[in-house]
Amino acid sequence: MASAPQQPQLPMFYNDLMPLNTRDHLKFRNRMLDSAPWLSKQHVVPLTGDEFIQAARHFPVIFSSGDNPLPLALMGLNEGVNTFFDDEGKLIDQVYVPAYIRRYPFILAKLTPETDELSLCFDPTSNAVGEFDEGELLFNEDGSTTEQTKAILDFCEKFEQAGQRTRNLTQELLKHDLLMDGEVSIERAELPGKPYVYRGFRMIDQAKLAEIDAETLKQWNKEGMLAIIYAHLTSLELMRNIFGRQEQQGKMPAPTEQDGAPN
Repeated sequence: MASAPQQPQLPMFYNDLMPLNTRDHLKFRNRMLDSAPWLSKQHVVPLTGDEFIQAARHFPVIFSSGDNPLPLALMGLNEGVNTFFDDEGKLIDQVYVPAYIRRYPFILAKLTPETDELSLCFDPTSNAVGEFDEGELLFNEDGSTTEQTKAILDFCEKFEQAGQRTRNLTQELLKHDLLMDGEVSIERAELPGKPYVYRGFRMIDQAKLAEIDAETLKQWNKEGMLAIIYAHLTSLELMRNIFGRQEQQGKMPAPTEQDGAPN
């Protein structure tokens, strides 16, 4: 269901990366798009820990499997199914849109493996950035950055900071061995005794959480980590909501694909 994005060189959604610069992009603009076709078949989207409480109102918040678990917003129970964006990539309902989506097509990235410096880059295959008549200019005529570019850079920097806090969160969960393999079984009324079984994700083990010592819980509460944990646990009840959305949208897998289809 929720394997971590398997792109060794580029992050999820990005087809290419180009550093933003005045030499090549002096007249480039950033424009708003009313659809995101690259989202229509994406069933999971990365989340930062800062977003758990907002996202948990709309999506199950889970963790990817593997040694480096990644928090994810679950938008469909099966690969290739997104119940919140239609086939054209338009948002169906007014729900929280994860920062990972809102950041695209921009990103802070290393230009070479040898450096730790991050540069503002964008995906040149995106229709959102280019020499358009509409949209906000990214540079002034003198080559200085516009308020638009400053806002984009600020958003990307805050996203990186949230990403570091999220890594600290997952490391703390791993330290206390709190992540367990998840599984959910859901039956359709017309197919009694033949449940759809979804695996391939991780979740917090409530039994082990109950054994955490008082001092650690006090520290977690002080840092806001407990609220994040409970947002995740509460959100898991939305699994059946996503299942229902797939039914309503006619996006259920064939019966022979039931068991393990999300993996």
